[in-house]
Formats: sequence, structure tokens, C-alpha cells
Amino acid sequence: MSSLKYEVELITPEEKERLFELNLKRYLYTKKANIYGCCIKLLTELEDVKNLWEENFYTMDENVRSHGRLIVLREEESQLGVKYDPYTNTAFLTNVDYYGWVKSITLSVAGDVLEDEHGIYSVHGAAIDVEGTGVSIIAPPKTGKTTHSWGLLRLKGARLVTDDWYFVRIYEQGPLAFGSEKNCYVEADIGSIWKEYEGLVKKVRFDERGRAVVNVRWVVGSGGVIPMTTLRKIIMLKRDRDDPKVIRKLSPEEALDYLLVNDFCNPHQLVRDQRKLQLRKDFFKRLFKLTDVYLVNTVEPPQETNRQIVNVIKK
Repeated sequence: MSSLKYEVELITPEEKERLFELNLKRYLYTKKANIYGCCIKLLTELEDVKNLWEENFYTMDENVRSHGRLIVLREEESQLGVKYDPYTNTAFLTNVDYYGWVKSITLSVAGDVLEDEHGIYSVHGAAIDVEGTGVSIIAPPKTGKTTHSWGLLRLKGARLVTDDWYFVRIYEQGPLAFGSEKNCYVEADIGSIWKEYEGLVKKVRFDERGRAVVNVRWVVGSGGVIPMTTLRKIIMLKRDRDDPKVIRKLSPEEALDYLLVNDFCNPHQLVRDQRKLQLRKDFFKRLFKLTDVYLVNTVEPPQETNRQIVNVIKK
């Protein structure tokens, strides 16, 4: 998707309870996902959503109490919409027919819980361990985040933490990035960009948006996916044909400015009040002081840009 087409309406717990009771008989499927120890419960009447959810996320024991909920329904006479109660961490998705949004809102609900209750922060970005160096790619939509994270996975000694969203805890030894998904939701053209993934693309069925949940372990092996890495370098992307500079290093202040201009490179934030803004700014200030940050312009062909990213990582 090139742009976000839903808006979030914040609702009260009373309105959440009314909506929940109103649709009670329609919850044909219920599943619980384990997202970095956070239990998010899906309730839906849509079998395709339930199936993709199961492929996408790690399963949580059904006996574990949920920290957040996602109710996904289809209404013939209603518009596309997202309603969210931040007090009970419950989101209602109506007529959201793109699984990528379901996935991202699920992760955002988990991020909301972890941010408020545990001081653990979300990053809408990829995280890859390259021979012990934790590398993150953070970027606005359509600038090459998935392309270049999967490009890095071709390197010897590279292992995937996540290609889309991770959670960070900052320790004395450095910031640890933790993965959030069992399998990746990728575009069909990944096999045409990187020939190494042609076989992977042929194994899966893509939806009408040209996306599918795939198991990257089919390519990199079971040891090619790890739960965490210590972040050392952050690669931010932009696509600007008027800027001849391909790569430049950013100060922590410049990196934060970039994120603020680009809405933290995360269009799926559910709550955007001043308190949340300050929490996120404080977190990224700390993160950028503990890592080397580079800005990469992705106007060149992917192979050339990826080669230059690799050179930065191996410095």
C-alpha cells in the first residue's frame, strides 16, 4: 500500500463494552498471539484473517489472560474504520480487507501495552544480526525497508530478528531488539529483486494485494532466525532524486528530526497525544546516542544501494 487509508477513532470503555456485546454472536474464531510476552486476542468472523494470523504470529496459551484485543468484522453498510479504547487496549476493525493493516494494528496494540506498563518501546523497522552486529533499517513506506532488509539476509553470517517491527529494551550493555512475529508478510516482487528468494516466492500463495505470509527459514534455515540482537547501527532510508548524496552519518539530533518529520516512520500509532509523543521522543533520543545512525538515499538500483549499506555495516 502506498498510503494509509484508515483513521483511528478513540472510544471510551463504555463504548467498547457496547460494541463488544453488540457483536458477541459473530465471534466465530478466537486466537491468542504471543507478541514479546504480550498476549493479544483476536476475535473475528473471517476465516482468512484467522488463518493469516496463525501463520504470522507465535501462539499464546489460551489460558493466559489477554492484555489487548482485536475485533475484526465485515459490515456491508459501513465504511472502513478503526476504533480503539486505550484504557482496555481493545481495537475494532471494520471492513479492513488488507491483512497488512490487521497485522500492524495488532503490533501497535501490543506496543501500546508494553510502552505504558513496562517501558518497552516499538520500532516500525527491520532488525538483522550480521555476525554479531545488530543492524536496523527504519524507513517511511515505499523507500525500500523490506527490499534492503531481505537484501542483507543474503550475507554470510546474517540472521533475521524481524523484517517489519521490533521492541527495544535498553540495558547497560546496549539496546536489545526483540522480534515480534513468527513469519514475515512480504511482497511478491521480492523474488524478482533478489534471485535467492525466487524459490521461496514459488512456494506460497499471494493475496489480491500481492502479499503473503512466508517462512524465511525455508531460505536461511532454522538457525537463520533469532529472537534478539544488540543494536549497533541504524540505517534510515529516504528516496530523493534531488539529493546527490547517497549515504551520510547523522547525529542523534538529526536522526530524531528525521523521525519526527516522518511520523516515527510508523503510520500505525493508535494514540498520538502529547504524553505518548514525549515518551517516544525520549526513547529515540536514548537509542540514537547508543548507536551509529546513517541516512541512505535509495534512488539507485537496489543492488547498488544494498552494496553501499553493506559497506557501512562492515566498517
